[in-house]
Amino acid sequence: MALSQVHYLSEALARIVTFHIYLPNDTPPEFTENNPHYDRPVKTLYLLHGFSGNTMDWIMGSGAMEISRKYNLAVVMPSGENSFYLDRKGTGNAYETFIARELPAYIRKTYHLPDAKEDVLIGGLSMGGYGAIRLAIKYNKCYGAAFGLSSALIVEDVGRLAPGDMTACARVIADYDYYVNVFGDLSKLENSDVDPKFLVKQKLEKGERITPVFMACGTEDFLLENNRNFRDFLRDRQVDVTYYESPGSHEWKFWNEYLEKAVLWALEEKGGRTEV
Repeated sequence: MALSQVHYLSEALARIVTFHIYLPNDTPPEFTENNPHYDRPVKTLYLLHGFSGNTMDWIMGSGAMEISRKYNLAVVMPSGENSFYLDRKGTGNAYETFIARELPAYIRKTYHLPDAKEDVLIGGLSMGGYGAIRLAIKYNKCYGAAFGLSSALIVEDVGRLAPGDMTACARVIADYDYYVNVFGDLSKLENSDVDPKFLVKQKLEKGERITPVFMACGTEDFLLENNRNFRDFLRDRQVDVTYYESPGSHEWKFWNEYLEKAVLWALEEKGGRTEV
């Protein structure tokens, strides 16, 4: 198992950026023999961190390395800062462009990994869950499956904020000005490009297929109702969504319980509607 730390000049972010990547390119025979995941070319999984995190989060908090080896996955872990993986105004703030366009192109060029839709997966937790789901819906021709763990699907909540308001964003209290900086005019969020529901409706109106989505959220998580709401929205429109909830809060213990389940679902193309 190789772990690389890469620094390169990002045009989208106008600076040197850092990402980590696990590559199962030296997996010993005892792990590859009789393992059907090594009967195919390596697939790529982009893992997006949550609010206040960075490229090291999945390395330090999860079993991403073991998942990379076990399932023959190149696991790419970029830093999205506190951007919600959106393009913002001003030079050096094009985080969506960085994650969805520039970084995949760099990965393909540098590592020569397959880039067919079915070979590319994306997932995340909290803010990264929002990012993974939204990007997979918007760029539905680029990802075979997407998953979000305790996803921060908070566009409707943010849209109701007023100047001076504070709200929880993970364990950090974020203020009105932060959300304006990230999302823009808060009175115009719903039915805009930052709203995953709007993107779903837009794709369906065009007759396009929505990328299958896996969701999981703990019953003690402050984002539970947001996740249930989005699950119901997808189900009402007959979008492939697999949904789980079980005891747990906004923490690594819960995310690690579902990370491998989400990866297995994505690899086995289980896009059906399931609830446990």
